[in-house]
Amino acid sequence: MHHSRFCTLVIDCQVDDLAPAAEFWSRAFGKKIASVDQDGDGRYAELETAAEEPLILLQKVEHESRVHLDIETDDLEAEAKRLEALGAKRIAFVRERWWVMQAPTGHRFCIVRRQRETFGPHLNTWPE
Repeated sequence: MHHSRFCTLVIDCQVDDLAPAAEFWSRAFGKKIASVDQDGDGRYAELETAAEEPLILLQKVEHESRVHLDIETDDLEAEAKRLEALGAKRIAFVRERWWVMQAPTGHRFCIVRRQRETFGPHLNTWPE
């Protein structure tokens, strides 16, 4: 048995500097900026969200700007297999930390490890 849930709205930004993008989305959503440089490498910014809300992350990317979703899980491999059975395809295992997947509709999304200390509400339990 493993668990998963929708956890993050990721705004992929094809920009040189995430700070102006973070400022725009902060004001658009009415959320304070938690960090304009989450990991110290200039690739991620985060907006403040309540524990029961999905995370809102801005990611500096090379590809065209778009939005993608993250699903968090306590078992990356089991969740990837579950989603493959639904028709998704594995695209890449990034930094040995998350899977980039593609839905049958062509949309990209990621399977990531648990993002907060606890899963919180809206958790799904999946049999093996």
